[in-house]
Amino acid sequence: MTRYGPMFGPDYTFLGVPACDWREPETYADADVVIIGAPFDGGTSHRPGARFGPQVIRGTDYLPHDGSRPHMAMRVDALTGDLTVKDAGDLEVFSGEIQRSCATIEEGVGFIAQHGAVPLVLGGDHTVTWPDVAGVASAHPPQRISVIHFDAHADTGDIEFGSLYGHGQPMRRLIESGAVRGDRFLQLGLRGYWPGPDVLDWMADQRMNSFHMSEIVERGLDAVLDSAFEIAMDGCDGVFLSVDIDVCDPGHAPGTGTPEPGGFTGRQLLDSVSRICHELPVVGMDIVEVSPPFDHAEITAMLGNRVVLEALSGMARRRKDGDGPRWKRSTPLLQGRGTGREDAGPQPA
Repeated sequence: MTRYGPMFGPDYTFLGVPACDWREPETYADADVVIIGAPFDGGTSHRPGARFGPQVIRGTDYLPHDGSRPHMAMRVDALTGDLTVKDAGDLEVFSGEIQRSCATIEEGVGFIAQHGAVPLVLGGDHTVTWPDVAGVASAHPPQRISVIHFDAHADTGDIEFGSLYGHGQPMRRLIESGAVRGDRFLQLGLRGYWPGPDVLDWMADQRMNSFHMSEIVERGLDAVLDSAFEIAMDGCDGVFLSVDIDVCDPGHAPGTGTPEPGGFTGRQLLDSVSRICHELPVVGMDIVEVSPPFDHAEITAMLGNRVVLEALSGMARRRKDGDGPRWKRSTPLLQGRGTGREDAGPQPA
């Protein structure tokens, strides 16, 4: 039986979308996206609590949980009609056993991907991205999936606190496994004072593409995204999007385990996620490191919820556009207001 928050909360799906069971493909045979929770924070190095992330991401909203969210600008409703989204509940993981938990996550995410839906994983700490991406990659030809990774931290450490596994090492373990190529691994928003030169040298040897926050400020976010998109789709068929909520400045996301000042605004993150999911073939996604015990006034929980909605809306708009011209974010929202035109609103480019 599918359970939502088996240890951590009440049974409810993401904003009221239909439930499914990841072990039973017939329950999501019509789904474009399957949401699944990975309530694991056994890899944290500072403040815990991300195991409670899936619960709050699913339910933090001031609107009814009625399975509908029409996007004002993109003119789609990703939860009703323009995309089919289902929620498979939480995987049963135990934060005291990293390797067992990662194996469970990889199995569940991979099974969903192999049966034709896009897995959207609610974390959990960033340890879960290792099995998330590995699971999705198993459903595609070898090394044909690129990764776009939003984070304050590179998460490419080797041995931390005496362990090979944790939320500071998933990207290294992932690249070393051969599931993805280092030169098709793109990181945005890095800043702060870790890792050190030895880890940075390893990253350079893998030809990883890292866009420091200072470069994003200097060049502009859209220009950096343009560069990232070009690299990501060179020789790859799809993109896995990983969003660590600490890519945002702590003023915009205080509820996280390792806050680092000087990051994205919430607006920049939402615009980036929307654009990626609209312009690129996203084959998997996770959002991690939302830690409710350290949140204030649900600021981080709300942002996490909206990251998921922006991603789904971008996917829905991409599907709606088909092979035609892409919707442009710069198009005035209320074009044609008061004329009675049925096509009022954003127009295709």
